Parts: sequence; C-alpha cells; structure tokens
Amino acid sequence: MNNGGGVMAYSEMQAQQQAPTIEHDQNAKPKKKRVVVLGTGWAGVSFLKNLDLSLYDVQVVSPHNYFAFTPLLPSVTCGTVEPRSIVEPIRSIMKKKIGEFQYWEAECVQINAAKKEVLCRSVNNSDLVRSYRREFNLKYDYLVIALGAQANTTKTTGVMEHCHFIKEIEDAKKIRKNVIDSFERAVLPNISEEEMSKILHFVVVGGGPSGVAFAAELHDFVMEDLVKLYPMVKDHVKITLIHSNDHILNTFDQRISSFAEQKFKRDGIEVITGCHVRNVSDKEITLKEKSTKEVHSKPYGIIVWSTGVGIRPVIREFMKQINQQDNTRALVTDEWLRVKGCEDVYAIGDCATIEQRKVMEDILSIFKAADEDNSGTLTVKEFERILDDVCARYPQVDLYLKTKPMRNLFKDSKGSDKVISLEEFKVAISQADLKTKSLPSIAQVAAQQGAYLSQCFNRMEKTKDKPEGPLRFEGSGRHQFRPFRYKHFLHFVSMGTEPVTELPGDKILEGHNSRWLWHSVYAIGQVSWRTRILVISDWIRKRVSGRDTSGI
Repeated sequence: MNNGGGVMAYSEMQAQQQAPTIEHDQNAKPKKKRVVVLGTGWAGVSFLKNLDLSLYDVQVVSPHNYFAFTPLLPSVTCGTVEPRSIVEPIRSIMKKKIGEFQYWEAECVQINAAKKEVLCRSVNNSDLVRSYRREFNLKYDYLVIALGAQANTTKTTGVMEHCHFIKEIEDAKKIRKNVIDSFERAVLPNISEEEMSKILHFVVVGGGPSGVAFAAELHDFVMEDLVKLYPMVKDHVKITLIHSNDHILNTFDQRISSFAEQKFKRDGIEVITGCHVRNVSDKEITLKEKSTKEVHSKPYGIIVWSTGVGIRPVIREFMKQINQQDNTRALVTDEWLRVKGCEDVYAIGDCATIEQRKVMEDILSIFKAADEDNSGTLTVKEFERILDDVCARYPQVDLYLKTKPMRNLFKDSKGSDKVISLEEFKVAISQADLKTKSLPSIAQVAAQQGAYLSQCFNRMEKTKDKPEGPLRFEGSGRHQFRPFRYKHFLHFVSMGTEPVTELPGDKILEGHNSRWLWHSVYAIGQVSWRTRILVISDWIRKRVSGRDTSGI
C-alpha cells in the first residue's frame, strides 16, 4: 500500500537559499489554520474525503496526482485489470466536496518540525520546469504525514538492481510487460531449452498477501492465456515462491495458510519456506536454509520482491529530530495518531505505528475513578460503570476480558459477589498489556485512521480543543476525543480465481461464494463510479475474451 514520499534530504541552508516559502495569505479573511497533507494513498485520501474543507486551508503534496486502489495491483501485473481502471485523479475526488484545497505535484524531501514547514521538490523534470526553481517550502499549522512506506529490501545485495516490486502502478505495468517479453524471448529460434527454462522461471520472494496474490495471478495468466499462444514453452514455465518463515501467510489464520499451500501444490507452484535470500545477481538468486544453513543458488528470469514495507528516507531523517522516536521501522504515534515528541504533527497509514499506552501506568487512576464511595475497594457494579471507557482507552483490556471474564474476579469461593482491593485489582489487570498488538499494514487500517483523524480535526476547530492524552471520566464519563480503535471487518487473501475471505467471528470463506464476495466488496470499494464501472468491465472482458497479452 504506497502513499508516495520523498527520497532525498536537504539541509536547512539549502532550503533557505533555494526554496521560496509559501506563506499564509495575509489578506485572507478569516485566517484559517493551514493543514498540510503529505501523500494521496489510502490514509491521505480517506482523511481528505472526510475533512470539512471549510474549516481549514488545506494543502496536499504528493508525487502522484491520483489515488490507486492498491489491493488490485497484483491483478494489474497480469492484465486482469487495466492500470487506469484502479486510479482516480485526486482533483476529481476532491471536486465533489464543499470547500477549497490546493494540490502540489511534488515530493516532500525534508520536514522541519522546529520551523513548522516542509521542503518540497517538483517531480516534473521537463525543461520548462527545470528553468525555474523546483524546490519550495510550505508552512503549516498542522501536518498530516501519510507518505506510506517503500519496499523492504532487508538490505539484501542486488535486490534494488535486479528485482521488481509491487508498490506502484508503474511497478505493476513494468512487471506485466516483462512477463510478456519473457515469453517472446523464450520462443526465439536460437534459444536452447536450458535458456528457455531460465527465462521462464518466475521467482516471488515473500509469502505475504501481495506475494501470494501475485503468484496466483501469474499462474492463472500463464495457464489461461499465455500457454495457448505459446504452447511450445508450456513445460518450461515454472513459478517459485520463497518465504523466510515456516508457512506462507503466517500472519493469517492457519486454515488460510494451509489452503494457500495446498492450492499452490495443486497448481504446480513451488513453495520454498524457511529460507533467507542472501543475494541476487543478474543470473541467479542465492538462498540459505535456516535449519541446515545450506547455501544454494537458482537461475531465474524475473524476480518479484514482496517482503513487507520499509521506512522512507524522509521519515528516517525526520525521526532524528525527535527525542521520543525509538522505533526504527515507523513513526511512533499515540492513540490519537499524534507523532510522539512533536507538536501538531500527525502520522497515519504505513509510515506510522501506534504505541498503545499500558493500562498498568494508569491503574491507580482507574481504581479511584471506579471507587465511587471512596471505600478503598471495588464492587463489580462500580467497575462495570466505567468499563466501556476503560476498554475504549485501552483496547488490550477488551481483548483480555474476552478470554478471562472480569466478573469472575468479583466472586468468592461460593460464587457470591465480593469486593476487591487495589492490590487484587492490579493482579487481575496485569496480564492485559500482553494483549497489545501492532496493527497490520493493510488498506483497511490506513483508511480507518484517515477517517478517524478527519473527525478529530473537524471537532478540534469547532470546539477549539485538542485530543487529550490522560484518562478522563468527568461528567458523563466519556472522553472528549476517544482514542483510535481499529475495527476489523472482512479481510481478503486474493488468490486468482480462488480468493479466501477472513470473516468476523473467526470464520473462513472459500470457493465460489468467496470469489463473488471479493468481487462485490472490491467493486463497491472503488472511489468513483468511473473506476467501479471500469473494474467490473475488465473482469467481464477477462472472462469473455481473456487477458490482453500485448506488450503495451
């Protein structure tokens, strides 16, 4: 899921000497606070779509002037869906909203928290643009960082030079062209069978959702379309999936992982688990088995690298300015999505991770708030009175209580209600913090964070208040700004013609029903009727006449 971002860092001196600063319009009345949004991916667009534009001066910076429906990128790599069918211009999305905003096609190359400004650089490399200054500064009152993440190469030698990625629309288009070019090269008259087998060996590194989806889509593309046009090379095509863990899709339910492995076995896709990639050359990929430490190499034609996400350089440089950033993989935020250690800066999507406050840090405050009669003990009714607020502030408590009902704590050996002391309460709650989990890097999370943060911004400007960190139980016992809480709905694992759906309530849906549900949700999830119609027409075209196999 890629939201766009910078790849360079400039010094303050360069910024001051070269980059003009876009200040607030002093003649504007009334003067609105400026919100600068970096990125137009899932998090950024969700924030913009739900933000009340009449309340703020909104400035958007992104190297891509469109939003891409990234869950369908694997389908684009094989021609199941066309690239233009899953992109919508950001200006088209925002023109439907009441209010004004400005968009700049540029990349953020530096964030200066002390001066509350960002240094940007135009991505347009035309001669006309080069004749002017390409850098400019944007002042902000609030900064929303939604830059996403870049491909995680794990610092493996040769990956950047020889591998493809599945992060951008351009990546998917390049993979599609190279797959078709591989078949054209393989049928040339001077190619030996050994060379043919190497050219048509497609390697996928990474057994996560993107890697599995691409391997499945590629298999369907080869079997349903390409072997009909290139029958002479059918026996030489090979797809290999390499994963460092013992099972692919290891972050999912074991049933999904087993289903995927069995499907790949039926399809003839080789799955290699428990192996690390040591290096990649222009001719072969070198692997090391974790159990035996054995090292061996495999020749390949195309390698697609899909091993998770990594932090962007501009984010890494920004983190060095902040004392409270000790995570090396993402910006750390609190439960209100504010960047820790930085005033008026928020981060959402893949570039950020939420540091959930431990319930044991506030255990005394919780006990006192629940102890209505100041008796020094708690009854079950007293605790249940504030339980909803505690679970909202500390999601780990809610998860803990699903496995160990708190009501049992207030029972004596005979099953009658009893009161408990502070020490007993501490013992009962102490294990809850072990339930704290990091959120997955998926579109659902980013979209929900963007929508939540926009609601906070809308309320902030109207109430002239900000999200509060400490636990509060005044008045009705509700928080002014409730912390972000991710709600898990459907989760799809796209596997070509056989997607798997993870439903709420620990249910798994496979087969024909899952495929129709997948089509329905992804069609409805498009950001416009234009893309919705285009995606559906692509699916119909593929079913009626097959995928396009031209090299365009």
